[in-house]
Amino acid sequence: MRAIGQDTFGGPEVLRVVEVERPVPGPAEVLVRVHAAGVNPTDVWHRATGGLAGAAPIRLGWDVSGVVEAVGIGVTLFRPGDEVFGMPRHPVPAGTYAEYVTSPARHLVRKPAALSHVEAAALPLAALTAWQALVDVAGVREGQRVLVHAAAGGVGHLAVQIAKARGAYVIGTARRAKHGFLREVGADEAVDYTQVDFAEEVRDVDVVVDAIGGEYGPRSLRTLRPGGIVVSLASPAEARLAEQAEPLGLRAAFMAVEADNAGMREIAALAESGRLRPRVDTVLPLEHAAKAHGIAESGRTTGKIVLSVVD
Repeated sequence: MRAIGQDTFGGPEVLRVVEVERPVPGPAEVLVRVHAAGVNPTDVWHRATGGLAGAAPIRLGWDVSGVVEAVGIGVTLFRPGDEVFGMPRHPVPAGTYAEYVTSPARHLVRKPAALSHVEAAALPLAALTAWQALVDVAGVREGQRVLVHAAAGGVGHLAVQIAKARGAYVIGTARRAKHGFLREVGADEAVDYTQVDFAEEVRDVDVVVDAIGGEYGPRSLRTLRPGGIVVSLASPAEARLAEQAEPLGLRAAFMAVEADNAGMREIAALAESGRLRPRVDTVLPLEHAAKAHGIAESGRTTGKIVLSVVD
């Protein structure tokens, strides 16, 4: 089969098409014929540095949407022909930039009929990150106020929709050119961080979702009401933020996304109901993975980048 591989770490140019053996599903695994694979910032980091993957060569990709080709011993959830999507094996790269990939069966759920494979491949890692930050960590509920930084980005625009589906009032930070898009996905307010200091403009927030890090964490504390929480997706260094938050009667936490069958089922249900829709900024064929990474590194995408493997 064709796959995207790399023999060294570096810029997008290290990614290349390779021919490898088609994998065989082990016990409790399925083989998926990949129709589309999402591209995420963590893919870029692993390509450039090796990340958590260890030594090269590695094959990138977590987000996948496709059709079950075969099942391993003990699999009861799926049969060949089932359409599925999910985030296999995180944090070890699953190798979804390929024509086929194996996955633990319970890292996948059935693809919503309302979504194309390209749309479904845009969801798993980013939507699970947003779900786990908002629901599992922050416990967001109806009537609360939520501030989402980088709200037009891959995680951000899904966090806006998930928070709205939970009944929250949502404020998003983004450049003014993207404010129309934020309104489309449900934001109640949009703040242009290039023109004003969000920490001076926003008040009485219950939950902040921060995918930027750095000084955004301490500044976000100023927007919270007593008992509020900043959930950082950016850096484990945010542990220091918890020490700053506690004397103020506030909370702060860093989280990393985990494979989560229950969370994926919730995401699939939201998508099926029309309350969660990914914005796909760019679709490129598998062999243009290097170009996709170049676009991702620009930091100017609205929504997600997806590799299309089957037309």
